[in-house]
Amino acid sequence: MGDKVLVLGSGGREHVLAWKIAQSQHVGQVLVAPGNAGTTIGKISNIDVPKAFADLAQWCLDNKIDMVVVGPEAPLADGVADTLAAKGVPCFGPTAKAARIEASKAFSKDFMDRHNIPTARWKQFTDAKSASDCINSADFPALVVKASGLAAGKGVIVAGSKADACSAVKDILEDHQFGTAGDVVLVEELLEGQECSCLAFSDGKTIACMPPAQDHKRLLENDEGPNTGGMGAYCPTPQVDEAIFKKIQTDILQKTIDGMSKDGSPYIGVLYAGIMLTKDGPKVLEFNCRFGDPEAQVLLPLLKSDLYATIMECVNGDLQSAMPQFHTDRAAVAIVMASGGYPGSYKKGVEITGIDKWENKEDKIVFHAGTATKDGKVVTSGGRVLAVTAIASSLSLALAEAKKGAEVVTFPEAVYRRDIGKRAIDYLENKRLVEG
Repeated sequence: MGDKVLVLGSGGREHVLAWKIAQSQHVGQVLVAPGNAGTTIGKISNIDVPKAFADLAQWCLDNKIDMVVVGPEAPLADGVADTLAAKGVPCFGPTAKAARIEASKAFSKDFMDRHNIPTARWKQFTDAKSASDCINSADFPALVVKASGLAAGKGVIVAGSKADACSAVKDILEDHQFGTAGDVVLVEELLEGQECSCLAFSDGKTIACMPPAQDHKRLLENDEGPNTGGMGAYCPTPQVDEAIFKKIQTDILQKTIDGMSKDGSPYIGVLYAGIMLTKDGPKVLEFNCRFGDPEAQVLLPLLKSDLYATIMECVNGDLQSAMPQFHTDRAAVAIVMASGGYPGSYKKGVEITGIDKWENKEDKIVFHAGTATKDGKVVTSGGRVLAVTAIASSLSLALAEAKKGAEVVTFPEAVYRRDIGKRAIDYLENKRLVEG
């Protein structure tokens, strides 16, 4: 019969998790709550579950759920893993205490300082005047302003000037732009270099790193326009050579898992480190307590081993016995297609066409995010609508195929970037010319 797995969430990350988990021979059924238009195929179906965690735990027991996989950060920060574990329901995801690594940026920065994990210099504030004084007098470029709490990936402002940074502080602390998530503000040093996302599975002691990926936060090509939840990703990231990757694994990811354990909050699940590759070595920009979105949409298609086996052993405390294996001869590019107007207001209910013309479910896959079904048609229901993902033997081939997909899969006023992965492609081309 196989295990019954519940995936919590409704975005692209949850679609790719359900898709990959369903490939396991150990799994008979994957339920996604609430899911989207893409999570209703084969072993995968959508379901409504109780919102209150205690009721959810009882529902899982009544419905014989063998594993709960939590996609987004908010339920983890609110303690869903704690409540499920207390009722004996296995859950892949950190406890509320461990999830503070993302839920409180102030906690996270203090943790990094205490455990000697490389990160930008920083200070925290609860009043705008003190924060602005710091911005104007700090002995480092204090141009990054962050709301300490969870702000759906939008609580970070990289200011172009001190005046803009002071204005961002006022927006967060005085005008409550991010509500209670902005009750505490961090002012940080602006780091320079290329960014990458390094994720690892953890059972509380051991880590298993995934290949580095790179996200694209800005809405428009050439990294212009407003910040978003992510407009695309690619993997692998050739800018991260073996020596740098080793440093990230030992000095950042393993050190973090060791530190959490030492502090009495063992970390079980996926740890995501947003890294800046500075001239002084890799430094942490932020931690997330779950898979990145859209990074999951390029990482999991490159996973050749059984995701569910790895998830089970993370929860059982024996990751060593089910270490993940990734394809090293392939590359993946995901182009996110967003609704016109995003990240501001946008229309919903717009029909999406062309998915079945392009997708083959093997190396050309559409991962749904803000989609729903209406009158038998797939329609938009969110800002980031879907990710057109292509897998090929090189990044340039994967990008070319993903761009074709974004032309075939379409809806009115769709916004997407055609330059996802271009930085890596240019880097490889320059390297080839230099090595001649």
